[in-house]
Amino acid sequence: MGLSEEVGREAEELLSQLIKIDTSNPPGNELEAAEFLAGELERDGLECEVLESEPGRGNLIARIEGSGEKPSLLLLSHLDVVPAKAEEWSVPPFSGLIKDGYIWGRGALDCKGLAAAEAMVMKLIKREGLKLRGDLIYAATADEEMGGGRGVGWLVEHHLDKIRAEYVINEGGGFSIPLEGRHIYTVQTAEKGVIWLRIKAKGRPGHGSIPGFADNAVQRMARVIEALGRHRSRIRATPTVRRFIEGLAAERGGLQRLLSRLLMNPLLADRILDRMAERDGAMAENLRAMLRNTIAPTIIKGGVKENIIPSECEAVFDCRILPGETKETLLAEIKGVLSKAGIDLDKLKFEYLQTSEPTESPMDTTLYRAIEETMEELDPGSRVIPLMVTGGTDSRYLRRAGCICYGFFPIKVEEPSKLLSMVHGVDERISVENLIFSIKALYSVVRRMLT
Repeated sequence: MGLSEEVGREAEELLSQLIKIDTSNPPGNELEAAEFLAGELERDGLECEVLESEPGRGNLIARIEGSGEKPSLLLLSHLDVVPAKAEEWSVPPFSGLIKDGYIWGRGALDCKGLAAAEAMVMKLIKREGLKLRGDLIYAATADEEMGGGRGVGWLVEHHLDKIRAEYVINEGGGFSIPLEGRHIYTVQTAEKGVIWLRIKAKGRPGHGSIPGFADNAVQRMARVIEALGRHRSRIRATPTVRRFIEGLAAERGGLQRLLSRLLMNPLLADRILDRMAERDGAMAENLRAMLRNTIAPTIIKGGVKENIIPSECEAVFDCRILPGETKETLLAEIKGVLSKAGIDLDKLKFEYLQTSEPTESPMDTTLYRAIEETMEELDPGSRVIPLMVTGGTDSRYLRRAGCICYGFFPIKVEEPSKLLSMVHGVDERISVENLIFSIKALYSVVRRMLT
């Protein structure tokens, strides 16, 4: 599909205007962005509905009905963004500035770029009067950056019929891995579960000048953090990660032998990944996180006064678990590690702050094949491989509702580390060329699926 210069400029301006609406979460305030997009879609005759989970927390839904001969497809994105410190940026983060061939601003990559691209696909299909054989749904939602409870989570609980589809295209994949002049495009088919765990260490207070007479909870927590920080869960390749490694190994030149050995020798995986890190540290550490549960201390609090030995100290751990694991299996693993380190579990309290299950979608589907065919057409010689993200997306809610969900926001990447540093980072931006490329790819996938 070719896009006219006029349509390209329309897409640029749409994303630029969307970025200008500050939807930093907290607090979110996505309603203005949802209403802006609704107005853009309504200009092309699309009927839109904006639903508020709470005052100001807007969720936009639009639908193009098909004949029912084919499965339905949901184009999903989120409107909230993480906060940005203006003094760290070279341009105002909510300017939506278009310069040097890029659209700058918070959300350009995560996830207003996808929201704009999917909106343009809806507009073009409606504009061209295409007769669809399956329903096409558009949803741009609130609150993803804080867990999705006021966005997709709320919609699944209260309005599932409005967004349910056999297939879903969301964020979380699509960024390419450049390799010897070609591109490998990822499709997110799985994501780890998220468990935020608070551990409280108990002790006995006392005067700081006589430490032996007290039981220092800070010291106990230090031992907990040390034990869990040193611990490495067992290596396990899920179906998605196995396919990901196999796909890379088939293409990855000098790393091919190391990647192949990862699957053959899981007990030696860390040694292999250490060697891989000498050539490609980012790839090695991403793979390490894809192959095991991870436990990372992120917050510690303790003490009330300089000369008082505290009776309580707490730490929060950001834990990510593989498909097939549960919060119960992780907690058992953590308690086993601490017991082995000689730490008295009776003096610890464990509390879940937030949990979400890991999810995985099958890869042998018509949507996956449509993505493969599209990328071969748009970028001949490229390859598509599945990906498991170590973070979380709103896809988990819809996978639990029975939908097959893929993360696919296709972008040609020349410097992966540079692009990844902009997501939730400084000077976030997307090239106009990549925005148009994404629209072409998503439009082609929709046509293959629904016409």
